[in-house]
Amino acid sequence: MLTVDQYSYMRTAHRVYGKKIKEIARETGHSKNTVKKVLRGEYSGYKPRIEQPYPVLGPYVKTIDQWLKDDKERPKKQRHTAVRVFNRLRQEHAFQGSETTVRRYVREAKLRLGVSARQVFIPSDPQSGVEAEVDWGVCLAILEGIETRLKFFCMRSKFSGKHFVRCYPCERQQAFFYGHIKGFTFFGGVFPVLIYDNLTTAVEKILRGKNRVLNGSYDKFRGYYNFEPRFCNRGQGHEKGGVEGLVGYARRNYMVPVPKADSLEELNQRLLKECLSYGDHQIAGREHAVNELYEKEKEDLLSLPDVQFSNLETAGSKVDKYATVMVDKNRYSVPTAYGYCRVRVVLYVDDVEIFYGSKKIASHARLYGNNKWSLLPEHYLEHRFSRGV
Repeated sequence: MLTVDQYSYMRTAHRVYGKKIKEIARETGHSKNTVKKVLRGEYSGYKPRIEQPYPVLGPYVKTIDQWLKDDKERPKKQRHTAVRVFNRLRQEHAFQGSETTVRRYVREAKLRLGVSARQVFIPSDPQSGVEAEVDWGVCLAILEGIETRLKFFCMRSKFSGKHFVRCYPCERQQAFFYGHIKGFTFFGGVFPVLIYDNLTTAVEKILRGKNRVLNGSYDKFRGYYNFEPRFCNRGQGHEKGGVEGLVGYARRNYMVPVPKADSLEELNQRLLKECLSYGDHQIAGREHAVNELYEKEKEDLLSLPDVQFSNLETAGSKVDKYATVMVDKNRYSVPTAYGYCRVRVVLYVDDVEIFYGSKKIASHARLYGNNKWSLLPEHYLEHRFSRGV
């Protein structure tokens, strides 16, 4: 093999000292043809082989290829690795070659056969005011001195990167809708396309390809705000990678240290300030700050409806002997004068209101979980005072 030093010596001997090709060949041990090639052009190093020979593995390559082809119909986690191929060859075919040889061949064969090839993606610039991504995250907060597990709703513009984050006690459909409503208000308009995972609050059934059977209430909500939902393929969360990144960013930056607040509303006001201040941030690879891009984008958003979506749930119930009403597996007190009466309950995300006819007789902060009681003392003291106690 010709080294760089030998290349340099041959050209120097001929061009500087005038040595003949035959003499240089005798001194270096290379053929005259090699010397002539050196004198004609630049050093080209080693010439790669067009085809890698496998003298020991050769009789088994068809078998290996067939195993790898069969893998296309198998689950990804149950396909042949190079080590498994090597072990099978030794056990089933008494193969005597090295594992390194098998590894090299399997790597080349998988590439050639298109087995386990990693996906690549075409970078593209999102269009202004068209798409936003939506997701949920989980965090801890200390509310009124109690460590509380919360869900936080995230909505992020694909074009500007501007985002909205708000905490809720749960991720039920009512909270899901309320997150959208608050998000649309924050952005000052509605994105024509929203991208999701296959959330049960939105999707009733996943069909072949991109087709979905939408939840009835979600479909009504979508129709009210006139946006088009787009759902990721199963197990392909990277299809909404921007908001996936936002979930982690919000948790690391807005929830560390663990936030303390006297109420959930106070915590959400802090998060709102964080989201607004993010507008001065410039995302890597972008020429302008988030708010500069957003100013251009908001002109392309759909306008908000004149009347906000009501987003409330109603239920009928009967006051029991404890002067409480059971709703959603939790109990709320009413004045004792309404014992055993039928009442109407209106459920909001944060509040519960109880009506007797058209009269509101009680209002409570909403409870989540099972078998919790919200008892207001005035509901029971009123009955005692009326009896002169």
